[in-house]
Amino acid sequence: MILTIGIIYFLYVLFKVYISVMEIGYVAKAKNQTAVILKPSSYFKAANYKISKERIEIISALVEYILFIFWMGFGLHFLEEIIDIQNMAIKTVVFIDIFIAANYIVMLPFTIYEKFVLDKKYGFSNMSVKLFIIDQIKAAVLFLIFGSLIIWAIAKIMLNFSNWWIFGFLFIFAVIIFINMIYPTLIAPIFNKFTVLEDEELKDSIEDLMKKSGLKSEGVYTIDASKRDNRLNAYFGGLGKSKRVVLFDTLLKKLDKKELLAVLGHELGHYKHKDILKNIFMMGMMLFVMFAIFGNLPKSVFDAFHIQNGSPYGIIAIFLLLSPIITFLMLPLMGLVSRKAEYEADEYGGESVSKRDLATALMKLAEENKSFPRSHPLYIFFYFTHPPLLERLKRLGYDFTNEEEAMEKSWEIK
Repeated sequence: MILTIGIIYFLYVLFKVYISVMEIGYVAKAKNQTAVILKPSSYFKAANYKISKERIEIISALVEYILFIFWMGFGLHFLEEIIDIQNMAIKTVVFIDIFIAANYIVMLPFTIYEKFVLDKKYGFSNMSVKLFIIDQIKAAVLFLIFGSLIIWAIAKIMLNFSNWWIFGFLFIFAVIIFINMIYPTLIAPIFNKFTVLEDEELKDSIEDLMKKSGLKSEGVYTIDASKRDNRLNAYFGGLGKSKRVVLFDTLLKKLDKKELLAVLGHELGHYKHKDILKNIFMMGMMLFVMFAIFGNLPKSVFDAFHIQNGSPYGIIAIFLLLSPIITFLMLPLMGLVSRKAEYEADEYGGESVSKRDLATALMKLAEENKSFPRSHPLYIFFYFTHPPLLERLKRLGYDFTNEEEAMEKSWEIK
């Protein structure tokens, strides 16, 4: 069994690296072609940024593989031996907290490099060292308090129910829904300052747009996203009465009113088509499959990781180590469903405001976020939750018959 698990994980990492290598080669070749969507200088810059990101992903994947070998061959058994706590639920909390903290520390240099070297080089990051440290401390405190409580609850379920994986799935699924409900009102404000939108004319237009789609919101807010990053974004957050419209301050500076409304119209399309509920259902199905698999692991799997058979901490650690493989295998199906939903949301956003305004907004977002408009088909198949931008623009009426025309049309928004 140990050989089988090792080979499966090796093939998983190898394929991820292969996809990244193919993407790097594709983008490296495409960056010398005629620029589309972006300005020529931005097009070249976006390509280099994409290549740098994928190189980091390759190194990160290799480090994660080394971590996996460490935990499988020695680490989990070592933790089991040194944590001398009789209460199994408490031991599980301590075990998993240390396990997650160790992985976090090993992978932290990649986060630091991306925030303070790569993103600053390409003009994205405004992150200060002080703010970064404060963010990490806040996240760690939240995890130690609430994450530990969740781990303790799962351990208690495992210890008290024979078919624990069914009750465990229901509990975790309920926690995920609850977090989505409270995120915009209780969690997000811990990291960002929320301010009621001051532009009354824009606010009224947004509220009128929401009324047409039947959405009732708790309010329209802006957040100080620019203190960390220059990228543009907006979202509808929350479930039930906690729903609110959230606009990045960077977005307000770059899009005009009609473009902004078109982007929000797109997001309202997701609400109108019940995409949020569909995503929750898909996530629940994937979670159910994972719990069914990891709730019925044979003894040979625990032997392969040199850990006590059926122990709550062993099951959770093995779940955390192996679940990325299952998630990766389900990415194509999830991506296919998501891309279809994005086309439908574009259609709704275009009809609610105008297709041209949505198209120009998408172009500006790509320009400001330095989103390279071309990708390898295999990379799109696995990783794209949104359709390629050129295809989205064609659906919105920008019929690019050749690259030169695409470049000319993209310059219409400047």
